[in-house]
Amino acid sequence: MRHLHTLSDLGKDDLLALLDRADRFEQERGEDSSRPLAGKSVALVFEKASTRTRVSLELAVVELGGHPVVITGNGSQMGRGEPIADTARVLSRMVHVITFRTAGDERFLDMAKHSSVPVLNALTDTGHPLQLLADLQTVRRSLGKLEGLKYAWIGDGNNMAISWIEAAGLLGLELVLACPQGYQPAPEAVRAANAKGARVKVVTDPATAVRGADVVNTDVFTSMGQESEQEARLAAFAGYRLTQELLSTASRHHIVLHCLPAHRGEEIDADVLEGPHSVVWAEAESRLHTSKAALLWALERDG
Repeated sequence: MRHLHTLSDLGKDDLLALLDRADRFEQERGEDSSRPLAGKSVALVFEKASTRTRVSLELAVVELGGHPVVITGNGSQMGRGEPIADTARVLSRMVHVITFRTAGDERFLDMAKHSSVPVLNALTDTGHPLQLLADLQTVRRSLGKLEGLKYAWIGDGNNMAISWIEAAGLLGLELVLACPQGYQPAPEAVRAANAKGARVKVVTDPATAVRGADVVNTDVFTSMGQESEQEARLAAFAGYRLTQELLSTASRHHIVLHCLPAHRGEEIDADVLEGPHSVVWAEAESRLHTSKAALLWALERDG
């Protein structure tokens, strides 16, 4: 059974092949009449709220000819305390793939352990592989390649940062993360990526990370479930907002990524989000194409 828990479950070859397939889905949308999910159902399980992940996965299943079954925590017995293991056993007797958006990593692992069909990570506290696939497709489409670029992450060392570190390890990327003390990614994640040939470095100065960067990426400073920390986080991240001034030393052809939702004036200025270097809206669209490719990857390797 092949689950997609982290990008490492793909490996470099499958990751690149998945991006190639996503490119074809983008190019052929509206023209490709094949329906590889015809007769199949996919359970889309959301314990955390979602816009892009839900819409992209639901449309991906439909456009591939399948039937999406959307399940929310409050709209299911999970919200009343039914064990994840029981939900996994029931769903996997009825559907062909499960996607799971949740909080703690242990909840995803429990779903995968007790499922007899592939489970895809639609977000946990320690990773967001489906978003990273869309980000990588966007970079490659915008700049023509993935390798040989300088990547900058500005902000929290959160699940997105961790997935970017993992991607750097798989692809041998140069990645500089600027995060304040107390909000930096786990050092073991950086060491693991660098042991694979990446060049990952963590700094506290955003200007150091942005200087000469081809890809500049950020995310909200306060994620879902961290609302009680917002005041402390806003103080800690003062000076980490993506502004035109900060980006003035980036590569002339740099692109700006943000997985959304964006808080204008907090982690990114409106004129950056809406500016000529922003590829944020193309990045959001990529979620559809890479979701299709990820679903087919899981089905083709089932068993």
